[in-house]
Amino acid sequence: MPTHSFKLGVLVSGRGSNLQSILNQIEEGTVPAEVAVILSNKENAPALERGRQSGIKSLFVNPKDFTNRADYDSALVGILKEHGVDLICLAGYMRILNADFIRTFAGKIINIHPSLLPAFPGLNVHQQAIDHGVKFSGCTVHFVEEEVDSGPIILQAVVPVEKDDSAESLADRILQEEHKIYPEAVRLLAENRIRIEGRRVSIQEFTE
Repeated sequence: MPTHSFKLGVLVSGRGSNLQSILNQIEEGTVPAEVAVILSNKENAPALERGRQSGIKSLFVNPKDFTNRADYDSALVGILKEHGVDLICLAGYMRILNADFIRTFAGKIINIHPSLLPAFPGLNVHQQAIDHGVKFSGCTVHFVEEEVDSGPIILQAVVPVEKDDSAESLADRILQEEHKIYPEAVRLLAENRIRIEGRRVSIQEFTE
């Protein structure tokens, strides 16, 4: 795994396919970053094993070891600071970060959401899209702010909704696009090409 000075901390809860897409692009040399640490609130999350197979420190942090959410998030902050992370990537992390965590890493946390935000924030996104009869859905990489799924949008990909789609079939097609735009967003941030002005994100031309 290539090493770079731009360090990522990745928070996971599940299978880690978006984590793997980032790891693959790092390995191929297209994303100039390294994953310094992977943290999960689920002991048996397959994402942890993906990280360990890549030689990355991958830790289960048990929420039951803490009396409240604030203490748990504070522990995560400590681990991330210890590893000197420059960017935190939420990759299927199924807990809401508290305000102190978000303020500590303001402008340095990104998430991928399986809809074209601001449409369909929250859960059961694909079924929501089908139930509303939208013709297009997709996915969004965005900065994380205190309001869920609300931060400035970095990248989006559009996926047509087919008339015979189920939530599962739509999710599968959207996931393919997630695997493209999440590593791309990480690359742009690693190259310091992202600028935020209010809610608008601009991408700067690459300069050596």
